Amino acid sequence: MATRERIEQDLAALAEALAALNLEFRSAYEGYLSALGQAVKQQLILAGYHICTQAAPEAFLQLSFDRRQNLQQSLRLLATGTREKLRSLMSETNEEKESAEEVESPADNDRVQAENYLLSIANSPESLARWQDSVERAIANIIKMLSRDANRVLQQSGIVPRQLPEPVLEAASQAEPSGEGGVAGQPNILSLIVETDVSSVSSESENLLETPTNTAMHVTAIKLRLSEIEFADANISVWRQQIRNLSLRLNSIGRDYQKKRRELAVVEAESAWRSSWFED
Repeated sequence: MATRERIEQDLAALAEALAALNLEFRSAYEGYLSALGQAVKQQLILAGYHICTQAAPEAFLQLSFDRRQNLQQSLRLLATGTREKLRSLMSETNEEKESAEEVESPADNDRVQAENYLLSIANSPESLARWQDSVERAIANIIKMLSRDANRVLQQSGIVPRQLPEPVLEAASQAEPSGEGGVAGQPNILSLIVETDVSSVSSESENLLETPTNTAMHVTAIKLRLSEIEFADANISVWRQQIRNLSLRLNSIGRDYQKKRRELAVVEAESAWRSSWFED
């Protein structure tokens, strides 16, 4: 069993590694989100182009020139707003990091204090993992909301059937269809059959029928998928791979950290036992 001093040295080294990893994570996500924001704009416009020219060309041609321009401008504004939302994710977390760094640095010869100080900046491995999970969930939610809002724009322009209620559009933005639900060769597009008696359709995506009936309506909508956006952009794929590599390092540090904390608890327990033990 290692000595208490050696275990504390190992914990301090892990804390330093975690602090460095924390900075690498934030840098990687800044690059990733910047690239993702640009790619989302391109993929949204391509999806809108496909629906207006391939899925519903007749409806698009019925629009006046001004309404076509308004539709296109609305999609561009949505994409631009989403790009800013993605970038703001790091701005918010960087403000939290700066607040943590205001903690006064402890004396160099106090290893326990040094460990606690570094962890106050980098957080524990569990906290850093929770931070990453919150960023990923925020990204997914932003992409989902963009799909929903883009479909609303298409519906307001008459490209997507106007008689579809809000729950159906909400379900389309969340649905993860089987292979036949998408459009072959067309990323970020969702092709569905829904009941024409739309009053019976709820907000649950499973109520979007997979097979047509005599009272069915075919709907093609935008469903942006993060995996397809990443696949179509080599720059994003590079950033994503870097994030995966950082996640593997975090898992390794987390395992080592738990192991050392356990070893320290054992050493402290043995010391506590000896300190309270006395012979009859």
